[in-house]
Amino acid sequence: MPGTRVEPYWELTFDAAGTADPREEAGLFAGVTGQGVTDLVFFAHGWNNDRSSATDLYDRFFGFFPPLLDGRATGRGRVGYVGVVWPSMAFSDEPVPTYPKHQDAVPEPAAGLSPATRTALVELFSYEPAAVDRMAELLVARPEDPAALEEFARLVRGPARSLAAASPALTRPPEPLMFTEDARAVCGRFGDALAGLARGTAHAAGEGARRLWDGAAELLRQATYYTMKHRAGTVGHAGLGPLLGRLAAAAPAARCHLAGHSFGARLMSFAVRALPPEAGCVASLTLIQGAFSHYAFAERLPFDAHGGALAGAYGRVGGPVVCCHSRHDTALGVLYPIASAVAGDDESFLGIDGDRWGAMGHDGIQEVDGCPRLTIAEALGGALPDSGCVNVDASAVVAHGGPPAGAHCDICHPELARVIALAGRLTG
Repeated sequence: MPGTRVEPYWELTFDAAGTADPREEAGLFAGVTGQGVTDLVFFAHGWNNDRSSATDLYDRFFGFFPPLLDGRATGRGRVGYVGVVWPSMAFSDEPVPTYPKHQDAVPEPAAGLSPATRTALVELFSYEPAAVDRMAELLVARPEDPAALEEFARLVRGPARSLAAASPALTRPPEPLMFTEDARAVCGRFGDALAGLARGTAHAAGEGARRLWDGAAELLRQATYYTMKHRAGTVGHAGLGPLLGRLAAAAPAARCHLAGHSFGARLMSFAVRALPPEAGCVASLTLIQGAFSHYAFAERLPFDAHGGALAGAYGRVGGPVVCCHSRHDTALGVLYPIASAVAGDDESFLGIDGDRWGAMGHDGIQEVDGCPRLTIAEALGGALPDSGCVNVDASAVVAHGGPPAGAHCDICHPELARVIALAGRLTG
């Protein structure tokens, strides 16, 4: 069992298709039934490179729980912890929400691609090593020849489109326009978005070849995010959701409290949608800086007769669905909404504007009846409802970080752990 500061603790590892490690699943089921665990807190990471980064995050975040529960538990019994590990990746210039050093301003990205980024592109997204080397070479040289930009775009788009086409239709978002439109126009718009972040504005034009190649690097980043987005849905729907159903059959008294960060929030939400009808094991769901549409749970979209991808799914949660969001999250509030103008993806967490395609991690769940808005102080004061959706403005806590992500990864705070504990009625 991996070492963390909480006991008992398990990890569940899923592959890209949502298949869980059978030994880990068996170990979890045996541990829950054999150790009298009554409540399980699950957490799913967002972008990440490897198991060690995920375990570091879980060690730090779960470490907030024992002081919260000690002497103040509701008497339900023993609490266990589960870290969900799934194949995603981080670029070298992005923070990982583990240690305080990662919550400082993010350094300027280096030219080219770091060794860790190259390895992740090959291992997780099926890019050919030679193609990754060529992309890195082009990002360093930044030639002015338009043919070079077209070549870079082809290298980026091919594997990403193939992976998307092979994914389950149920969790596959529509193909974004950034994979099909003119490379110069796409990279130029991404470059303008990055220039705007650097200058502290939503929109600002960059200069010449630098703007285009900055945008080209962002095209690669967005292609991996697009892949991770539908992968998170697949792992939740095909993997964790059915596993929770099996857990409910093996340990019917156990209550599960799901929490996820960024794409991990999407994973957990799709897991809820995939719960078998007879499985009433999910007692709460907490979404921290969720990197998907704020209309995901809406029964009807304000601009379309259809509902969101997860319409009504919150009804399968026995307690509240808590959406923690922050205005300081520039990844979801600034860069990605601009990028969605390039993506052209109505279902995306990206958005042409904040009203239509905004992310719930920036402004909360939208168009769900009876969804109150609370400050984090109000939530910690006991104002969380017993059921239904609720938005919690965590801007007072999730507040630190520089571009491009802003405060997106500033999540290791005891206040957020306490929100999860309160949502699950683990503490008074």
